[in-house]
Amino acid sequence: MAAATSRFPVPNAGEILRARYTRRLPARLEDLQGPAHGTVDLPLHVVWSGRRSFDVDAARPRMGLYRTVLAEGQQQDVIDFLNRDLLIAQWPVLRTLVSRLVRDVWENAFPELATLTAATAA
Repeated sequence: MAAATSRFPVPNAGEILRARYTRRLPARLEDLQGPAHGTVDLPLHVVWSGRRSFDVDAARPRMGLYRTVLAEGQQQDVIDFLNRDLLIAQWPVLRTLVSRLVRDVWENAFPELATLTAATAA
């Protein structure tokens, strides 16, 4: 029996995710106005199970917050919960903790993140 062919190509899951992450990007890194100190409580639409409260002053919980928001947050969540200076400071490590698609979308949109990573590795 011959395999059926479709006139409507099925999109690649990676392409769908890449488009989703791209829509969530801020226009500029300067738009990231999240807190630099204190505790952040994420809404249920970002994290629906597990830890929802993160101490931004502690490195490990902050990294968990950023990983979660980058992967699950909508554009306004990214703007509200991520802080530009903290994102830049922790990007060389954070980029190794997020998916390749998230990393590629952010570094393509903001070449300074990729440049920072290359400078840190040198």
